[in-house]
Amino acid sequence: MRLLVLGGTEFVGRAVVEAALGRGWEVTVFHRGRHPAPDGVRSLHGDRTAPDGLAALAADRGAGWDAVVDTWSAAPRAVQETARLLRGRAGRYAYVSSRSVYVWPWPRGGTEDAPLVEGAADAGATNYAADKRGGELAAVDAFGAADSLLVRAGLILGPYENVGRLPWWLTRIARGGPVLAPGPRDLPLQYVDVRDLAAWLLGALERGLSGPYDLVSPPGHTTMGELLQACLRVTGADAELRWTDPEPILQAGIEPWTQLPVWVPPGSEMYDAVHGADVSPAVATGLVCRPVDETVADTWRWLTALDGSAPRRPDRTAEGLDPEVEAAVLARTGGAPGTTP
Repeated sequence: MRLLVLGGTEFVGRAVVEAALGRGWEVTVFHRGRHPAPDGVRSLHGDRTAPDGLAALAADRGAGWDAVVDTWSAAPRAVQETARLLRGRAGRYAYVSSRSVYVWPWPRGGTEDAPLVEGAADAGATNYAADKRGGELAAVDAFGAADSLLVRAGLILGPYENVGRLPWWLTRIARGGPVLAPGPRDLPLQYVDVRDLAAWLLGALERGLSGPYDLVSPPGHTTMGELLQACLRVTGADAELRWTDPEPILQAGIEPWTQLPVWVPPGSEMYDAVHGADVSPAVATGLVCRPVDETVADTWRWLTALDGSAPRRPDRTAEGLDPEVEAAVLARTGGAPGTTP
């Protein structure tokens, strides 16, 4: 397979590139050049937001690809322009979208048939959900429904993460001391390791799958307790998980999902949305999710090998809880010491 990855140097794009190289595919990456491309690829440089930013791709007239993978998250018109340029030069177009394209609140047990937000293929940047929906429309408009694959990802964790969710937890626990652990410990979580996403995506391209697929683990793939206990094990930190009920956390004004990454209080509209999707179509078409211990250990290995802090996407707000706020909540509640069996 000959694969073109638009991006390919960070998080999802990088995982796709490494998985494709592992399969023996011939890989070209088109990127800005801000980060080094993985070894073994052919690089083309350009900025899709700049005038004539696709020049290098347009000039590469002799090249053709079996498939394209696009992870773009801003103005949909960038997807539209690129997809139109590649029409006739690539066989299939896979766009890594998001479950954010569904109208909020996302129903518990929701599937790919849930109502979608409005979007436009030729739009400039507006908000994340509309931008991703516009990107989907642009891909389908250029390549047609039969040759476009829409990967609606949920929560993504794993090595190269540039959002700051699992890296924040690992860094916080490595710092040691009492850790505000949001309960309950047995709270089921739903996420996908970026490498499992990449493996499913490439398999879907090989098999000629098309249309939208929600891409995240089955509900309850792990729990909040198992996730944080895995962080404690791999860091070897002198830390104590202080399990705290949701009520005092929320009363302190702490924001679920962002200030305490991954966690959402049970019974809430948001919990049902982000940790309760029906992903049986993805599972039926080959999605396999590795154990949480492997995701955590490999992310920690990557983090500790970095020269400096973890990368952070400039278009995302900083994740994590201020140490003073954490200490104040623990002082008021005490938390329940102990770890998940």
